[in-house]
Amino acid sequence: MAVDRLLPTPDAEDLIALTRDIADKVLDPIVDDHEKAERYPEGVMAQLGAAGLLSLPQPEEWGGGGQPYEVYLQVLEELAARWAAVAVAVSVHSLSSHPLLMFGSDEQRRRWLPGMLSGEQIGAYSLSEPQAGSDAAALRCAATKTADGYVLNGSKSWITHGGRADFYTLFARTGEGSRGISCFLVPGDLPGLSFGQPEEKMGLHAIPTTSAFYSDAPIDSERLIGAEGQGLQIAFSALDSGRLGIAAVATGLAQAALDEAVAYANERTTFGRKIIDHQGLGFLLADMAAAVASARATYVDAARRRDQERPYSQQASVAKLIATDAAMKVTTDAVQVFGGAGYTRDYRVERYMREAKITQIFEGTNQIQRLVIARGLTA
Repeated sequence: MAVDRLLPTPDAEDLIALTRDIADKVLDPIVDDHEKAERYPEGVMAQLGAAGLLSLPQPEEWGGGGQPYEVYLQVLEELAARWAAVAVAVSVHSLSSHPLLMFGSDEQRRRWLPGMLSGEQIGAYSLSEPQAGSDAAALRCAATKTADGYVLNGSKSWITHGGRADFYTLFARTGEGSRGISCFLVPGDLPGLSFGQPEEKMGLHAIPTTSAFYSDAPIDSERLIGAEGQGLQIAFSALDSGRLGIAAVATGLAQAALDEAVAYANERTTFGRKIIDHQGLGFLLADMAAAVASARATYVDAARRRDQERPYSQQASVAKLIATDAAMKVTTDAVQVFGGAGYTRDYRVERYMREAKITQIFEGTNQIQRLVIARGLTA
């Protein structure tokens, strides 16, 4: 069911219509087979890039779409309603481009941004490590200074598009403490860089998630983004935007589950009536609809603050918390609406429920979001 959106301009309405058309024609027909077979969607990211959907919020001067963040997020939601794994990959690509856009030099931007924003180069974000997830200051992957640049040694984990990406926004230790971390733009074919086998995940099967290993991997100084020691500032700046991306993905996933549940409830009959006409089930669906609408409202509010250059970190955490918790509840309730059939792989709601879980974990767990929100209340 098409969402009745309140968009700021007619151009934004046209963009949403274009996104729905692409999502319906390119993503929806192949998502079930690719997720079941855990097969990478070859060519899909290139098609989205050719349509301009991978660079919507970036400035036009660098080849971006110049769209407000609230519009970009609603595009992302539309993609997620057809294929959550692809939408996550789009969000991560935007997250990976953010450090170069915001902290890179003009020379670095001129050299690398066009390929990123056109979709010719797909990016991945490389912050987490086996012993450093939410605690980013505990990173151990090291960048040691040399006469020609740096040498990278160490490992990274939970990399969306790992082994497939053309570049990796890497955070590595160049000194001691929380101010001893720096950001690098690593090419995917860097000598000394290798990848583990894709993780066997609960969901999002079509897009790989892997570990990366650096063994005496040389990288030029020109690939240092920002100043040495500025890494955590850069990482957290990008994560505020990334959390909004995950909130939008979670909302799209919840919307898809709601749509499937409503359609089934209007077709299935018990005791001579459609099951949607039974008050107990009707109320459950109403609560699901309210949760989806609430999730959308929270991420749009945060995005509007970002667009107006107002502080939005706390609102981003609220949006990520509300939207992903809603996705988990709505997808679980969708399975309940289907009854025993919902527990089988004959219907998409089973997959939606598995996919929703990760949204409560990555880009900062929801426990971390509560910590960020609580700190904002005491500041």
